[in-house]
This record gives sequence, structure tokens and C-alpha cells, in this order.
Amino acid sequence: MQVNEKIALLRSLMQRHHLDAWLAPSADPHQSEYTAAHWKSREWLSGFSGSAGTLVVTAHHAGLWTDSRYFIQAEQQLTGTCIALHKQVVAHAPEHIEWLAEHLPRGSTIGLDGSLFSLAQLRQLEKKLQPQGIELRTDLDLIAEMWTDRPPLPHSSVFELPLHYAGASRTEKLNQIRQAMQQQGADAYLVSTLDDIAWTLNIRAADVDYNPVCISWLVVDEKSAHWFVDAHRIPDALVQKLVNDGIVLHSYHSIEHWLRHLPKNRRIAFDRASVNARLFRAITAEQSLAGDNLVAPLKAIKSEIEIAHIRHAMCKDGVALTHLLQWLEQAIHSQNISEYDVAQKIAELRAQQSDYIGESFPAIVGYQANGAIVHYTPDTDTAARILPEGILLIDCGGQYLHGTTDITRTLALGEPSLAQKEAFTAVLKGHIALASAWFPQGTRGLHLDPLARLPLWKQAKNYGHGTGHGVGYFLNVHEGPQSISPTPGPKALTAIQPGMLISNEPGFYLAKEYGIRIENLVLCIEAAQTDFGRFLRFETLSLCPIDQKLIYAPLLNDEEKAWLNDYHQKVWKELSPWLDEKSSTWLKRACQPVT
Repeated sequence: MQVNEKIALLRSLMQRHHLDAWLAPSADPHQSEYTAAHWKSREWLSGFSGSAGTLVVTAHHAGLWTDSRYFIQAEQQLTGTCIALHKQVVAHAPEHIEWLAEHLPRGSTIGLDGSLFSLAQLRQLEKKLQPQGIELRTDLDLIAEMWTDRPPLPHSSVFELPLHYAGASRTEKLNQIRQAMQQQGADAYLVSTLDDIAWTLNIRAADVDYNPVCISWLVVDEKSAHWFVDAHRIPDALVQKLVNDGIVLHSYHSIEHWLRHLPKNRRIAFDRASVNARLFRAITAEQSLAGDNLVAPLKAIKSEIEIAHIRHAMCKDGVALTHLLQWLEQAIHSQNISEYDVAQKIAELRAQQSDYIGESFPAIVGYQANGAIVHYTPDTDTAARILPEGILLIDCGGQYLHGTTDITRTLALGEPSLAQKEAFTAVLKGHIALASAWFPQGTRGLHLDPLARLPLWKQAKNYGHGTGHGVGYFLNVHEGPQSISPTPGPKALTAIQPGMLISNEPGFYLAKEYGIRIENLVLCIEAAQTDFGRFLRFETLSLCPIDQKLIYAPLLNDEEKAWLNDYHQKVWKELSPWLDEKSSTWLKRACQPVT
């Protein structure tokens, strides 16, 4: 079926079920960032393949809401369909809810698949729509009735992350969760987020692109744990280990039935932001303890063993990136290369490193104007050709058994203008300010965010995304609960603690011209204990030279120059033993001191 045929069929099903609107989000039942093909119903309905967006269909209108990262892509993919593009002012903002409240008459009913909306999202919808006399129906899945060739659930092989990588046994981790449960007065804790399950059980899989997770559910109680997963995917030896550790296996689809048959006096805690509305309906009001995620704060604090492995992953990543930059310097003069070719080369060079598993997200390679599209990903058909002039932005990451990486570099492929140098140097100054900051215990990401923006603000410039996100350990590249952002949400209000791995990525984007971003991963560590309290700071872990052709040195003060020179000395010291003579010579030149 074509898009318009699918919308017409959906409307006929809506009419049959007496629905005035249908909501199709970009989500799966686990609130994952990347969804398996089985749950890409919004993409199947609309033809729009961007990772973020919500489709709203009424009897007389079909609209797709997405943010500025995807305006160009959405305009192209929606051309010729009956679906209108609604450009969100703020990324992930629920602007479609306001539209529904304004355009649907009182007494209307909106249908949605309750498994694709968290309890928190459902409550947000109800808060906005019920005062307008609009009801929600969450017990339907109209897409299942239409999508006859729907891809099956993924069934990749599950493997155990060895203890010398994981750093702590699953028994130790389960006991940590139980302690948190006791503080909440809970008899059990329901885990629906896939990375939290993978961390808890020390398992990994390949069910979702870029995230080494297994689609499953987990319920932890006082003495055992119940893992809802298709057991045939698990090697017999691992099954026996799990059983020995008190873990009972159930089928993936039995979770709702199991929850409904729990004794009524059992109190079940869960994260309201991730447990979906359908699972919530299986828990009685007397059992329900809706709260915050109990696993994420534990997972966010990396152990000394994990940190040691992360450092090793950074060396491997730095070697691959050194080879990339060295290759690119020659290729733009001798080969006809595109953004897509560069993305492929990145994956090829990382794959040459031992214990490399795959990319941690689709590589962003934006040349000139494409660099100003914050989450631009090139494809083979439309990728721009790269010439020995202008600016190239590369944001990429890898998954290693040792850890997860994420790094951005902006490169001058020709002679940059003074304006470009001034903008780049302002971004660099902000990056250095955050990287070198000392701050008292209890400081939140919201408080740190202005440090990275102030140099840009002094030039009357800014950027529209957050400055930092948490990063997993051979898990999701975007991990909570912490972030560095100007938006006062739960993540930005989380205190930054020692052991947290977080990105430092200020940027600047001039629409239709170029984009600039400098990103390293930093580790929060102890700084000092004084009469004024406990102070923390960041240690930069990523290892890759920063392009000095884009630096306007007069804008850097002595402390900033010292930081940059110390960083480049560290890059040289850590990476040169892993390089051959030619690459070592190239790196030494790229890491020369700035004066």
C-alpha cells in the first residue's frame, strides 16, 4: 500500500471503533531511543524515517510533528502524500497535543496503542485533553490490523558480558536494586528499559541497532528475579548460570498475565517515565508504587573496573580516528569522496580495532550546510561530495566490549574565514570552560550548562541543543539520569556525581552554511575537600586532536592555551605507542602546541 492508502484504511478502522483521531508515536513498549523494525509503525504509516516524530490522523487531517533536525527530510519524504508537516518549535515538545485540544470537538475520542506510551506520557495527554472533554482509548492496536507483513520481533543471540568487563556480578547488582526497593517500601521492582536490564543481568544482545540490548522485561523481588525473554535465544550454559543466581525465566509475552496474577498485597515499584500504559493497567491501584528509575542512578556511576576499560576503549577509538583524519587529509585531494564514504570509512577503521562490536549511533558527517543540520545522517543517494574547501563536521561513536564512545570534530578542509574561526574558537572556549571547571558537590547539569555557552553569548551566538548527555558502558550512547542542559527537566536537575560519564559538546550552527561542534566524553572525578566542602571536576577521556586551523589564537587566554596544549600532549602520549611511524608523525604535527 502507498501512504495515502494506509491513511485511508486507518480512517476506516477509526470509524469502525468510533475514534476521532489516532496517535502514532516513534516508540516501542520499552521507550527505547532506537526501535526495532517491528515497532516502526509511524514510519510504516507515513513514509517518514526520521527517528523523532508523531503522526496524528483525524477524519479530515493527517499531520506529522517533528523538530528542526528533520524538517528537510520530512518535507522530501512527505511530498505527494496527504500528510502535512507540522514544524515543532522545540524538539520533543508535545505540540501535537495542543493542536488536538484546539481542533477536536468536545466528546471526541483519541485512540492510541497504550504499549507505546509511558505512564508519564499518558498522564500528560490526559491533563491536556480531558479538560477539553476529549477522552483517550489505550486498548487498541489498529496498526496490527493493517500491517500484514510486519517484521517479527528480533531474536538475536544473548551473550554474557564477562565479569572482568562488567566489574560487578548480577547478584551484587540485584542486591543494590533490592536496597533501593526497601527504601521505597516495595516488594518488587518492574524494569522495562532495555539498557537497565542488560546492565543488571550482565547480558548483551543485538536486538536494536546501535544499542547492544535484548528485548525483555525484568521483575526483581526480595529473593529472586523474573526475566521475561524468549529463552531459546540464551545459550544453555548461561541459562544455568542465571538459574543458579535465582533468576526465573518466563516468555516475553507473558508479562501482563504474570503481573495480573500477583498477590494483591504485593507492592510493585516502577518508573513512571518508562513503564508503558498497558503494563500499568495490569497492576492494581493497591499494588502500584509509581516513582523514579531505581537502576539508572546505579548504572550511571561507573566502577573503577569499568573506568579502566573505558580508558582502553578511548585509546582504540583515538587510533581509528587518527587514521581517519590522516586518510581524509589526502583523500579530499586525490579521490572523489562523499559524506557517505567518510561515514563508511569511520566504521571500517573502527572495525580494525579488537573487541569492536559496532557503531553507537549512525555517524553524522555534515559537509558545509549539512553540518548545520544537527542530526544529519548521510545516505548513499543524497550525500554531498566533499571538496578541499569549507568545513566538515563529524560526530560518531563506537561500541566496544570495553565501553561506548561518542566524539565530534569539526575540520577546516580549506582556508576558513575569520568569522568561522571566531565562531569555532568561541565553541572551543566554552568546551574548555566546562572541561576545566571545578564545582561543589550537588551541582546540577543545569548549573554547569552556562559555562559552555558564555563565550558564544559574548558574540551574541547560541546553540539549540543540550551541552552534555550521560553515556553508557557498552550500552546506550544516551544514558540518564544526568545531563547538562538549559532545560530544567529531571535530567538537568540531577546532581553530577563522581563516576558519571558525560559528553561535553557545545556547538554553533549557521543555517545553510556550516556547523561547528566539539565533543569529548568527560568523567566526573574528585577535585578537593576544603573548608567550603567537597569539590568535583571533569577529566577528559576522549583522545583525538582538535583542528587548529580553525582556531583564532588571539581569542584564547593563557589558561585556555595551556589546557589545549596539555590535552594535545595527552593525545600524543596515549595514542602514539599504538601508531606506525607515518601515523605517529602525522599525529605529532596535529598536536603541536598553540602559541
